[in-house]
Amino acid sequence: MRLTTNQPRIYLPDVVGRGYGAFWRFTGRYRVCKGSRASKKSTTTALNFIYRMMKYPGANLLVIRKTYRTLRDSCFTQLLWAIHRLQVEAFWSWKESPLEITYKPTGQKIYFRGMDDPLKLTSITAQSGVLCWVWIEEAYEIMNESDFNTLDESIRGECAPPLFKQITLTFNPWNQKHWLKARFFDVQDPDILAITTNYQCNEWLDKQDLRLFERMKATNPRRYNVAGLGEWGIVEGLIYEQWREAPFDPAEISRTGKLESVFGLDFGFTNDPTAFFCGLLDIPARRLYVFDELYERGLTNDMIAKRVTAMGYGKVNITADGAEPKSIAELRGMGLRVHSAAKGADSIRSGIQWIQNLEIIIHPRCINFLTEISNYTWAKDKFGKMLDGPIDDFNHLMDAMRYGLEKFIVGKKWTY
Repeated sequence: MRLTTNQPRIYLPDVVGRGYGAFWRFTGRYRVCKGSRASKKSTTTALNFIYRMMKYPGANLLVIRKTYRTLRDSCFTQLLWAIHRLQVEAFWSWKESPLEITYKPTGQKIYFRGMDDPLKLTSITAQSGVLCWVWIEEAYEIMNESDFNTLDESIRGECAPPLFKQITLTFNPWNQKHWLKARFFDVQDPDILAITTNYQCNEWLDKQDLRLFERMKATNPRRYNVAGLGEWGIVEGLIYEQWREAPFDPAEISRTGKLESVFGLDFGFTNDPTAFFCGLLDIPARRLYVFDELYERGLTNDMIAKRVTAMGYGKVNITADGAEPKSIAELRGMGLRVHSAAKGADSIRSGIQWIQNLEIIIHPRCINFLTEISNYTWAKDKFGKMLDGPIDDFNHLMDAMRYGLEKFIVGKKWTY
C-alpha cells in the first residue's frame, strides 16, 4: 500500500486480526473460504482487496453475487467499510448508480455485477489496467457449476507480473452436496487454496456474541456445526424434492393459463428474518412458480409495509402467520391486505404433504428460497431416526409458502 507522509500509518495485523494469513498471501487461481457466521470472511476479503488494489497499480476487481440487487447492502457496503477501516478515504471515490468504486490516484476500479445478467457479466473491459481479480460472495447461491465455468473462462488475457489472475469465493457451507465441495475441497491442487474458518478466529466478538453460539451449540447442534464451526451441512431427508431452478417471466407465465397468485408472510425480527413469499400456482398442472421474495432481519411492521409496497405488492392478498395478530392488525392499518393463516391441528404436516405433490419452479433471483428448500429436512431424534415433522431451521420462506397456499389446501387433498 502506497502511503503519503501525511497519512497515518497503520499496523495491518491490528486492523485485520488473526486467522487469515495464508488466505491473505495466496496468489493462485482459486482462493476459496467457507466459513461460519461471524468468521470475518467477508470483512477480511474486503480489507484484502482494498489493500491489494493500492499495492498493485493496474489491477481491477469484479465483485459478483447471484443477483445484482443484493450487492449494495453487502459487498459494496463492506468494501466502503474496509476503506474507512484502513483510513484511506481520501484516495477513493464511489457511486451507487451504477455501483462502482474508484482508486483515484490510478483510475483502478471495482465493478459490481450479478449472475442474473450474463451479458453485462462477461462484457466488462477495464478502463485502466487489467481485470484480474474476481470476488464471488455467497458463492453457495450459484447452484450450477456450469454458470461458474462460464465466468471462469471469461477471465482471460495477458496479466503481467507482479499482477496475477485470481477468483475468490466466500460462502456459508450449508450443504455438502453442493458442487463447491467436490470442485475445491475434495481435491489437491497447487492452484487452489480452500480453507475453513469460524467465529473462534474473530477476536472482536464480545461475550454476548459468544453466548449466542454457545446457546446454538446446546440447542441446535446441527446448525452449530455449520453456522458456528463452518463445517459442511449434511442434508438427509429433504422434505421437498420436486423442485428446480429456472429463469422465467412471471408476466408471460400468467398469460399462458389461469394461474393463482399466492403471497405468504412469516414474521421475524432479531434472530429470524421476516420472510415474504411470492408465487404463481398452476393448479391443473400441479406446478408452483416462485418468482420473488423478501428476506430480512430487523424489520419493524412499518418497514415491512414499506418494503412490500416498494416491491409492487401493496394491493395483493397476503396470508400471514396467525401467531402475530397484533402485527397483522398493524399492517392492515398501513394499507396492506393481510389476513391470518388458520393454523390448526396437523396444519404443518398436511400442508407439507399437499405441497409435495407440486413441481416447484424457482426463479434464480429467489436466492434465500433456494437455500431454504435445499436444506429443509425432516427432524431426527438423538438416535438419528427421522421424526414426523420438519426441522426448526431453514423454515421461514417454507412457512410463508405454506401460508400463501393455505386457501388451496383442504386436508391432504387437491381442491379440484
